[in-house]
Amino acid sequence: MKRAVKSVGNGETELEVPLDTVCFIIMKAREFDAKDPVTEPNPASNPSDDRSAAILEDHADDPVLEELQSLISELSFDAQIDLVALMWLGRDDHSADEWRSVRQQAVHAHNAHVADYLCGTPLLADHLADGLSALGYSCAELERQHL
Repeated sequence: MKRAVKSVGNGETELEVPLDTVCFIIMKAREFDAKDPVTEPNPASNPSDDRSAAILEDHADDPVLEELQSLISELSFDAQIDLVALMWLGRDDHSADEWRSVRQQAVHAHNAHVADYLCGTPLLADHLADGLSALGYSCAELERQHL
């Protein structure tokens, strides 16, 4: 897949993670964030009997969360680093001009729990989208195509 390159400030910011992958992660994270608290922890009925309400609840074995964690875990080291750095950038911890420094900090912080860390971050989708925006990227076109 082709990497995204945008000019930011005095240099160029090249993402190791494809833009469409980040956008897909953002859409999945929004889908997961929209879940309601569990009201019936052990539903005994057939899902069609309760109009499939359980799929809207935040269960521990949520397939959306499992898909999101699996996708992030299967990304390359550099792609995972970009996701963490984008999330930090989107949290307003840093500016776009500090991209290389933020990315270097993400390299030093990297471990086997990146997917858990990202998926456990409140407002992950918003932070990633804001990080992309700070670097001059947008998911608007991809969202229009898929929604």
